[in-house]
Amino acid sequence: MEFGLINAALLAFFFFLRFCFSEKAPNYSFMHQATTAPETSYYDYIIIGGGTAGCPLAATLSQNYSVLLLERGGSPYGNPNITNLSEFGSALSDLSPTSPSQRFISEDGVINARARVLGGASCLNAGFYSRAGTKYVNRVGWDGKLVNESYIWVENKVAFQPPVKQWQSAVRDGLVESGVVPYNGFTYDHINGTKVGGTIFDANGSRHTAADLLEYANPSGIIVLLHASVHKILFNTKGVARRVARGVVFRDALGKKHKAYLKRGEMNEVIVSSGALGSPQMLMLSGVGPSAQLKAHNITVVLDQPNVGQGMSDNPMNAIFVPSPVPVEVSLIQVVGITHFGSYIEAASGENFAGRETLSDYGMFSPKIGQLSTVPPKQRTPEALEKAINAMSELDDSAFRGGFIIEKIMGPISTGHLELRTRNPNDNPSVTFNYFKQPEDLQRCVNGLKVIENIIESKSFSKFRYDTISIPALLNLTASAPVNLLPRHDNVSVSLEQFCKDTVMTIWHYHGGCQVGRVVDQDYKVIGIGKLRVIDGSTFSYSPGTNPQATVMMLGRYMGVRILNERLAKEKSHIN
Repeated sequence: MEFGLINAALLAFFFFLRFCFSEKAPNYSFMHQATTAPETSYYDYIIIGGGTAGCPLAATLSQNYSVLLLERGGSPYGNPNITNLSEFGSALSDLSPTSPSQRFISEDGVINARARVLGGASCLNAGFYSRAGTKYVNRVGWDGKLVNESYIWVENKVAFQPPVKQWQSAVRDGLVESGVVPYNGFTYDHINGTKVGGTIFDANGSRHTAADLLEYANPSGIIVLLHASVHKILFNTKGVARRVARGVVFRDALGKKHKAYLKRGEMNEVIVSSGALGSPQMLMLSGVGPSAQLKAHNITVVLDQPNVGQGMSDNPMNAIFVPSPVPVEVSLIQVVGITHFGSYIEAASGENFAGRETLSDYGMFSPKIGQLSTVPPKQRTPEALEKAINAMSELDDSAFRGGFIIEKIMGPISTGHLELRTRNPNDNPSVTFNYFKQPEDLQRCVNGLKVIENIIESKSFSKFRYDTISIPALLNLTASAPVNLLPRHDNVSVSLEQFCKDTVMTIWHYHGGCQVGRVVDQDYKVIGIGKLRVIDGSTFSYSPGTNPQATVMMLGRYMGVRILNERLAKEKSHIN
C-alpha cells in the first residue's frame, strides 16, 4: 500500500464529521427573513444568536413573554448542503456569505469553523451527545435537579442511541482491553471508563438540531428572523447610574437597518447567545470590552471591561489515521473512553469520503479547497491543480478506506485571547488559543496517544489494521497530511510530544471570552451593565463533558426556566 494515496482522505474525514444532514423542516410560522421585519419593533426579550443555546432559550422564554430571536445565518431545513449526506463536500466548499459554516484560522495556525445557521454548531458537528459530569455541575454552581430536567427536555427532541457497528465495536473493545474501564454500556452520563454515548442522528440517519427545540416554542410569543446581522447593542447612557441595555441594531440581507427595543419592564433583557467567538465580539462592537482596543477601532466605550475576549480555549484534538484492509462502516463519534488522566478517546470511520460518484472535483478535499488541499495555497496554479486532480482520479478505493482514532484534552488548561479585526460583525475576529502552552495539556495528549496505540495493537482491533504497517509508520502517515498551517518536523514518530504539536487540530469545542466571574456573574448577567446577559459556551472556563453540545443546549433551557421563575417570584412579591 502507498501511504501517499491515503493522505488526501485524512482531512476530508475530519470535516465529514462536521457537515452532515438535517431533518425535514418543521412548519415554523414564526420564522421569517429579516427583510420582512419592521424598521422598529418591541419585545420583552431580544436574543442575539439562534444557535445551540439561543434556540432552547428562546423557546422557553416564549411561553410567557414576547421573544425576538435574531440569527445571522439561514435555516438548516431544506438546504441540500446540510440535509443531504451526499452533498457534505459542498457545504465545506461553500464560502458564500450565506454558507452554514464560516471558516476561520486561529493565530496558532489551526483551521477552524464557526456556525452561521439556525441551530448553530449542532447543524454541523459529529452529533455526539453526552452530558456534563456531576462534578462539573457542582463546581459551576448549577441546580442539579433543574439541570437533569433540562437535559431530559432536550433529549426528548434531539438525542438517540446510536447503532454501534463493527468499527466502533472494535474501538470500544480495544479501549476496554487497553485498560479504560469499566465498560459502562450506553449512557448519556459522563462516567470514567468506556461507554457508548448518545447521538443527535435518529435511526433513519437524519440529524436533529437545536433548531428542532423551537418546536417547544409558543408560536404567538416568538419571532425568529433569519439573515439578521446584529451590529450593536443599544444602551441608555444618560441620566442613569449604570449603563442599561435597551435594544439592538441589525441589518437584513439587503443591508437595510432595523431597530428592536425592549418593552417597558424592569426585567426585560437583551441576551447574547452568539457563541464563543460571536459573543465577546458583539460586546466589543457594542462598546463593552478593553477600552484601548475599542478606541483603536473608533468604538465608543460604554464600559471598560478588560476581561472580554480573555480566557479563550480550544480543546486540542490529535488523531491517528488507520487504513483498513477491509471495508468499514461510515460512523461518526459514538464510543468514548473517559480516562483517569484527562484525555478522551473517540473514533470515526468510513470510506469514499470524497463523494467521488457525484463530485467530479473531489468534493471537500478538492485541491481547490484550502484546508483539505494537498496543494499549498501559494502553489495553486492551474497546472498544479490539474495535476493534483488527475492524480486523485487514479486513486484506488482502498485509499479512502479506514478511520481515525482521536484524543481530545480535557479542559484545557491553556488559554488565549480574542481581539477585533474590524467593526464588521460578519468578519471573523482574531483569536489565539495557545495550544499546549501548559505542560499538563501536552502530557495529556501524549498519554492519550499511548492509549490509541494500545487500541490499534489490541486483539479486538486486529481486523481493521495492516500487520505490515507499524505504529511509527501510522504516525508519519498522519503527520504528512496538511491538517494545519504549522511547520512539520522529522521526529514525530519517535516524539509523541512533537506529534501532538505538529498535528494539533480543533474538535470545534472552543469556549471562553465572556467567562463567569470575569465578564458575567453567576446568573450570566453582564457585570456593570443592566438588562444584559450572555448565555452560551463563551461563559465556560472549562469544556463540559467529552463534548459540550448537550450541555450548551441544556444551559439554554436551564437559564430560560431560571429567568421565568425569577420573574414569577418578583411578580408574586409585588402582589403580596
